[in-house]
Amino acid sequence: MQKPPQSVDFALKETSPNIGAGSVTGDKLSCTYDLVEQMQYLYARVVKAKDLPPKDITGSCDPYVEVKLGNYKGVTKHFEKKSNPEWNQVFAFSKDRIQASVLEVFVKDKDVVLDDLIGRIMFDLNEVPKRVPPDSPLAPQWYRLEDRKGDKIKSGELMLAVWMGTQADEAFPDAWHSDAASVGPDGVNNIRSKVYISPKLWYVRVNVIEAQDLVPSDKSRLPEVFVKGTLGNQALRTRTSQIKTINPMWNEDLIFVVAEPFEEPLILTAEDRLGPNKDEVLGKCVIPLQPVQRRLDHKPVNTRWFNLEKHVVADGEQKKETKFASRIHLRICLDGGYHVLDESTHYSSDVRPTAKQLWRPSIGILELGVLSAVGLMPMKTKDGRGTTDAYCVAKYGQKWVRTRTIVDSFTPRWNEQYTWEVFDPCTVITIGVFDNGHIHGGGGGKDSRIGKVRIRLSTLETDRVYTHSYPLLALQPSGVRKAGEVQLAVRFTCSSLVNMLHMYSHPLLPKMHYVHPLSVMQLDSLRHQAMQIVSTRLSRSEPPLRKEVVEYMLDVDSHMWSMRRSKANFFRIMGVLSSLIAVGKWFDQICNWKNSLTTILIHILFIILVLYPELILPTVFLYLFLIGLWNYRWRSRHPPHMDTRLSHADAAHPDELDEEFDTFPTSKPSDVVRMRYDRLRSIAGRVQTVVGDLATQGERFQSLISWRDPRATTLFLTFCLIAAIVLYVTPFQVLALLIGLYVLRHPRFRHKLPSAPLNFFRRLPAKSDSML
Repeated sequence: MQKPPQSVDFALKETSPNIGAGSVTGDKLSCTYDLVEQMQYLYARVVKAKDLPPKDITGSCDPYVEVKLGNYKGVTKHFEKKSNPEWNQVFAFSKDRIQASVLEVFVKDKDVVLDDLIGRIMFDLNEVPKRVPPDSPLAPQWYRLEDRKGDKIKSGELMLAVWMGTQADEAFPDAWHSDAASVGPDGVNNIRSKVYISPKLWYVRVNVIEAQDLVPSDKSRLPEVFVKGTLGNQALRTRTSQIKTINPMWNEDLIFVVAEPFEEPLILTAEDRLGPNKDEVLGKCVIPLQPVQRRLDHKPVNTRWFNLEKHVVADGEQKKETKFASRIHLRICLDGGYHVLDESTHYSSDVRPTAKQLWRPSIGILELGVLSAVGLMPMKTKDGRGTTDAYCVAKYGQKWVRTRTIVDSFTPRWNEQYTWEVFDPCTVITIGVFDNGHIHGGGGGKDSRIGKVRIRLSTLETDRVYTHSYPLLALQPSGVRKAGEVQLAVRFTCSSLVNMLHMYSHPLLPKMHYVHPLSVMQLDSLRHQAMQIVSTRLSRSEPPLRKEVVEYMLDVDSHMWSMRRSKANFFRIMGVLSSLIAVGKWFDQICNWKNSLTTILIHILFIILVLYPELILPTVFLYLFLIGLWNYRWRSRHPPHMDTRLSHADAAHPDELDEEFDTFPTSKPSDVVRMRYDRLRSIAGRVQTVVGDLATQGERFQSLISWRDPRATTLFLTFCLIAAIVLYVTPFQVLALLIGLYVLRHPRFRHKLPSAPLNFFRRLPAKSDSML
């Protein structure tokens, strides 16, 4: 079962970036961004202008500012007929790409044919001041504009500030960048770095108790009533009432997911089932969620009666009928004691309950430095050549971060650092790399996924900086491929070691999940709804974190059937059982005296443990302790990463991958679907056989005392009576010693035929002969 190590191309690589963490140089220690490499930028903040001279025939001007450094040129928006405009816009020029010694700032008048120059200001780069946070921002100053000859013009001043800084500057996220000079004004918002917060999610529990005085349209029959609840895109219904009556009872819970702010009301309708696809609405109730009681524990909330309004259609218009009011009895609350799952529990990044009053204090800080990527593949074609506009997204807890987009580069350098509070060490941070498909303002494209990395915090040593290059592995219908590498720096700082160790004794999820648990089916359905709400809300941000990005980060399709994943999980089970199998083989060798010296030592140890049974548990725990110390030498020094061999991605059959990427419902032709269905039936047949064999063994145990086979039960009961008498009069140590010596007997005293107890057990009847 031991798999060979995966290829070097897909392996994790340790790196040594030039970052401040661990360095002793003074300039690095003064930088708050110590997990990323410092990137120098020339910043120019254009604030406003005043008293600009008129240039048009109308006696006004349409001013804008052009900031030029060598071949790079940044432009503000223009104002029509305004002599005192305000821009407050920042331009950032990368020092690595500076090819000039002078920064030129032009104030121009927008014209139809040729823009007129109003004035300019020149800055010698050698005289530009340097600023390093946490220094206060540089105060902008007023500068008199000059003409082309360098003479001051009569009127017109520009307020601006120019300084040298790093990416730690507050102006960096919203600045126009020289490396994105080709991006138009419509696409600038789509390339900036942003921090997003997931909406606060609640479970809405609606306990439908009963209804009274329902009025069906057909008075000759008693209604078969059920209650249907709708909240946004979610629709749930109770079972149909067991008794046909106008006063039905259910006492059934409906649970929905809702996000703050509560935009949509809860709509409940009582409906009468008239036929297979025909229902009549007997009454409707619209309940806004803002005043609904918020519950922190499992104590029942107060019940309320709500009127059911009946709507009738008269003359083509829907009108409200209020002649006779039916009522519905409900218990509604917002459950704040649960954690609303919006990602898989296997790699969850947050397990806190919804209600902030129930949060425990944080145990540490997680810092992530997104340094760079290398070897990215071209993701789209532009002007006849492949190109990639890459950005990173990191998700931990409710906080999502998005780096800026590096335009047209296969080796982007972001060097951006982010921080999260940690409330539980057994959580996972997810980092994804994507290609921006909306650079030029287009709305039709999608952001393509390049790859993803997961890091479990509990596998990290505290206060250690991990700098590694992670492979970006993309699974495609053609197979697994490496789309590049992303270089990250990670540090987990623990504020209190005692609190963190104490967390390991707490349940993983909040108390309500155990006191008032939800079913597996409910959790799956609610998780899917929560994912849809989160992806919809974040896609409405500005700039949007697109739906396809959020769904990839949350693994929306992880529950779909995959032959490859099923094989991988089977071999994971076999890997877990391999240690037990190895122990069984070793014990078999002991029993068969393959090594006489070892077998004799085991005999001596066994006799000592039988004579001194109080040594058994100390021996077991001491053995585990020594094994753990021995394994410490080979502990992993790197965080885990995506493993192609463990995932069976490198040896998957093309048809299996094609099936994995198929839509749901399928879009394949009927002959392909038939072949896959037959294959699935053959696999299910094997599983069915194994399950049947397990059931047979269990039923044989039950038949020992069930008298289904009277002779077998008589023999077993006789054996039990004799065993009870013998065990009562014989010391337990003597019995254990005899049984142990019998099991460890020499092969000369063994038979190749099965033992009598095993033969007896295999002859016991099972219910398999009663199966159709």
